[in-house]
Amino acid sequence: MPDRMTRRIDVTGAGGVRLAAWEYADPPRTLPEPRRAEPGQSRAAPLSDRPGVLLLHGLMGRASHWAPTARWLSERFRAVAVDQRGHGHSEKPPGGPYDRDAFVADAEAVVERLGLAPVALIGHSMGALTAWQLAARRPDLVRALVICDMRASALGARSQREWEAWFDTWPLPFATLADVRAWFGEGDPVLERPLPSRGAFYAETMTERADGWRPLFSRRQMLTARETWVHDAHWEELAQVRCPTLVVRGIDGELGRAEAMEMVRVLPYGRYAEIPDAGHLVHYDSPDGWRAAVEPFLSEVLVA
Repeated sequence: MPDRMTRRIDVTGAGGVRLAAWEYADPPRTLPEPRRAEPGQSRAAPLSDRPGVLLLHGLMGRASHWAPTARWLSERFRAVAVDQRGHGHSEKPPGGPYDRDAFVADAEAVVERLGLAPVALIGHSMGALTAWQLAARRPDLVRALVICDMRASALGARSQREWEAWFDTWPLPFATLADVRAWFGEGDPVLERPLPSRGAFYAETMTERADGWRPLFSRRQMLTARETWVHDAHWEELAQVRCPTLVVRGIDGELGRAEAMEMVRVLPYGRYAEIPDAGHLVHYDSPDGWRAAVEPFLSEVLVA
């Protein structure tokens, strides 16, 4: 089987913000066009003809967090992951904006400028909120939706204060990436038990500076982005989503079963999946369980 390829694409988002996206291709574009299939044989569709899938990470995340998912998606679909504004290799405008309209408009721009519509959106946490808000506002662009461990209820001012306090506990800079993995996977006071997958997740969000390893993002900007959605409930826009939607939660995640089931009830075409042995970082904690839940859903709703 040919090696897979990742290609970076720069996309202009809302207000001219530069967004870094990655397209995953299997087989690579550099291979010659396959021969015409004989009767009874199958051939992979050209990449441009495959259903598009856009992957949206959560707060503090980055496109590379989706790499394992994008690789198996690329076997059948056109898979693109994007660093949202303020994250990864995308632009981080000092004055923002980092509100909901900006994030949704950015995702809309990626879908339209890369010709992904009608697209399947897969979002984790804040990225899932962006995904369902785009699906509600532009149903013509979205044909399917996967919501991963994001609540529709308001989280409130206390939650925001807890995040501010948590950021203050980070022992920056970290001397090595191993120290990053150790602190986020074991040493973070909020942890009830060691979570090596969490350490790996946060190691992906760091970059080496002159004094050590620091986040690729501004913690101030992350709090600004979070401030724009934690105080509000998002049930109304969820109910406006008209495409098939899979709500996925880790059994130890932030989205409780009762709220997840209510989200499924509110959605006109909602479905539910629960991943054992997974917390909030479902696709990191249980990659096989995540794939087992998502792949059949996408195969049903995207493949004629």
